[in-house]
Amino acid sequence: MGKKVIIAEKPSVAREFAKVLKINGTNNNGYIESNDYIVTWCVGHLVTMSYPEKYDEKLRYWNLSTLPFIPTEYKYEIIESVASQFKIVSDILNREDVESIYVCTDSGREGEYIYRLVDNMAGNPNKEKRRVWIDSQTEEAIINGIKEAKLLDEYNSLSDAAYLRAKEDYLIGINFSRLLSLIYAKDLARKLSEDRVVISIGRVMTCVLGMIVKREREIRDFKKVNFYKIQGSFGVNDSSFIGEWKSTDTSKFFESPILYNESGFKKRENACKFIEYIKSSKEKPVVESVSKKTQKEKPPLLFNLAELQNECTKKFKISPDETLQVIQALYEKKLVTYPRTDARVLSSSVAKVISKNLNGLIKSKLDDEIKVFLNKMVEEKYSTKLEKTKYVDDSKITDHYAIIPTGQGFENYDKLEKLQKEVFHLIVRRFIAIFYPPAEYSKIAITINIDGEKFFANGKVCTKQGYLEVSKSDKIQVNENKKEEESTEKVNNLDILAKLKKGEKIDLVELNIKEGETSPPNRYSSGSIILAMENAGKLIEDEELREQIKGSGIGTSATRAEIIKKLEKILYIESNKKTQILTPTRKGEAIYDIVSKSMPDMLNPELTASWEKGLTLVAENKISAKEFMDKLESYIKTKVVKFKKARNEYLYGI
Repeated sequence: MGKKVIIAEKPSVAREFAKVLKINGTNNNGYIESNDYIVTWCVGHLVTMSYPEKYDEKLRYWNLSTLPFIPTEYKYEIIESVASQFKIVSDILNREDVESIYVCTDSGREGEYIYRLVDNMAGNPNKEKRRVWIDSQTEEAIINGIKEAKLLDEYNSLSDAAYLRAKEDYLIGINFSRLLSLIYAKDLARKLSEDRVVISIGRVMTCVLGMIVKREREIRDFKKVNFYKIQGSFGVNDSSFIGEWKSTDTSKFFESPILYNESGFKKRENACKFIEYIKSSKEKPVVESVSKKTQKEKPPLLFNLAELQNECTKKFKISPDETLQVIQALYEKKLVTYPRTDARVLSSSVAKVISKNLNGLIKSKLDDEIKVFLNKMVEEKYSTKLEKTKYVDDSKITDHYAIIPTGQGFENYDKLEKLQKEVFHLIVRRFIAIFYPPAEYSKIAITINIDGEKFFANGKVCTKQGYLEVSKSDKIQVNENKKEEESTEKVNNLDILAKLKKGEKIDLVELNIKEGETSPPNRYSSGSIILAMENAGKLIEDEELREQIKGSGIGTSATRAEIIKKLEKILYIESNKKTQILTPTRKGEAIYDIVSKSMPDMLNPELTASWEKGLTLVAENKISAKEFMDKLESYIKTKVVKFKKARNEYLYGI
């Protein structure tokens, strides 16, 4: 009987597999071997796509006549710095005593790509190959992953998508970077007072640069507008409350051009005239309507990578790349599930056994505060049945479910760094919260009528904390009207409003002008840009709405942080290390102007997202790899030919 090969993406992961599978073998250079197993590893990518000069030495020199560059067959090569490890792996895969290979690279598109490149470069060894697909690195997950491993061929469509993603980035980067550099780089170098400039173009990178530049220019070009609201103080016995005027269809000022919007005037003098008009009315204010209701707010959905990166940027002021590194470490220490996920829900199969995760947390050495929340769950007998809740939805899961604590790995907990513990606690809190009851609010909305002019007063109080007790949520509302509504809710005493009755006449104590001003949009932070990328360029603060419109975004959960990092590295953007606010550099803005003038669709988030959607369709076997590739090649050829023709007409009149 031949040996089984376990091949992982990293040495640390490979050793964990060896430990769990009780492979007590000899430690060799680049692998571990026992009587039945050989455990080896990649070190990230071992193989990469070859540069154009490997196809033809003439392609080393950039020239418009060699574009578009689209190979009929793609060449790959071993990365020189890891060539020794590739040889070790290749020799192992081709050994005569090897019977089967278990592919244990990361369970995702990039992990699939890493192994397939190695396999092809090693000559596609004629062995039985199985794919291990796991959601965590717990002992149970690893054992089940090996036991339930499917034949590698069942993942061929995912492999096709991985190869296509690499070819797409390669072709767009090479063709458009060379094209724009050859035409614009000299002028750009003069403009920037640099000796030499290369214009780097990327399918995702250029689009994200465009988002950051557009936002910066919106802020730069923003002109502040003042407006004037009317606030009334209304008295009932010895108490008073605040109401804000809004123009309704009964108002003398309904749709008047002197209004800035329905609740404010463009000029202070008109606001003053309005106050005089109200004061001259002989009618007393009347309570026109009283609306009382209880509002329930359910806990938010679980974290996916983008949501967690955004949250960590806000709370800890760390970059998405740093967040990913922290979660990856927690994953490798068995404390959380697979991090590179787009899903914010659980699968029905996981939901059925979720008590295992909870029991593991209850028995752990977690901090006292979190233990209090867990103990309350037990004492209050909160339901752990999630199957029919919004937190379980198989249709919203592709490769992996949301990031949650495994309930295991606590032998590593005390060794965690401070930031690792803080991020872990964030994940644990979000997880525990979904078992808690909704938060409940008592809300009252009052409408006051003075001679057809309406004032609106609101009161809101949290009557039951529910999940808020766990999450300590500090939600940021960006909607101006909502901010105003919440401010009056906080000002007004609910008890005063609760005593009012419809038709009751009350006193007008005073009227005040409240000056407001329009605000420019916020700059992107390294976290909020990740959310905007996930939603195809739309920065949507409302969590539920984000889930409703979610489709394929720009880039993937595995690559978005790297895109931000690369834009910083090539000096197209800058990130404030204290605030994580992103701004474009002078060079970044100049590149944006060139792309905007020459090929503006490269800046279109929806177009960029559509390419990502195409890759998803290939992975799901809904379109063929050939169909995708044909469209990609046609797009590049059309762009390059059109661009060269326009340039020749401009320069030579041909």
